[in-house]
Amino acid sequence: MASIIARVGRSLCALLVCVAPSAGRADGPSAAHTDGHNGGHAGGHADGHGNGHHHGGMPHRFERAADWVNKFEGPERDAWQKPQTLIAALGDVRGKTVVDLGAGTGYFLPHLSRAVGPSGQVLALDVEADMVRHMQARAEREGLKNVRAQKSEGDDPKLAAGSADRVLIVDVWHHIPARGEFAKKLAAALRKDGAIYLVDFKLDSERGPPKKHKLTPESVMADLKAGGLVCELLKVDLPDQYVVVARRPAGTP
Repeated sequence: MASIIARVGRSLCALLVCVAPSAGRADGPSAAHTDGHNGGHAGGHADGHGNGHHHGGMPHRFERAADWVNKFEGPERDAWQKPQTLIAALGDVRGKTVVDLGAGTGYFLPHLSRAVGPSGQVLALDVEADMVRHMQARAEREGLKNVRAQKSEGDDPKLAAGSADRVLIVDVWHHIPARGEFAKKLAAALRKDGAIYLVDFKLDSERGPPKKHKLTPESVMADLKAGGLVCELLKVDLPDQYVVVARRPAGTP
């Protein structure tokens, strides 16, 4: 009898975990969740705790691209995301390889494709297979010949060593569970003069995840430093987000 009760309890608990977010933040495209939390998402679904300093990833899935296109791609996003301003912050990336980590439906892909030019490459990564399918179809449909979509994992970007000049991570870091270890893998993927541009929501922004799942810039930089990177907070005119830049230490081969 005790074993039966235990099994029922575990099943009920699993059901509640799946259903509970719909009370205020649905795992589908509800207004409560998507009103601003519109970046791509790399993954990592372990539960996070704390107020801007948690070490687990925020639990959330973005499985069906069709459910998110209108929210991620709506024209209202341009006003606060300022994609051209953010892409300009990456510096001169002509002919470079730029990774969009957690690219979602591919909001940044047309901007990045133009920025790298015909001799450059954009690699769009996401943990959700349907997002990858959607982005590849989008690249073909829009003639983005320098864009390639590829599946990553919540604990591994699946990037070859020394393969990236820039890694852009927008509204994703708070989803990754073991961020220090993930940062090490990103560091290994950077070329000698490469850099990671990590963008996430300010604690006082009305957009993005609940405050308990938001990360301070200091927390993000601690994660990146744990991965062997040196960091700085970049001044970029974004109303709801901050930008942290991370590079390998000088003298690193």
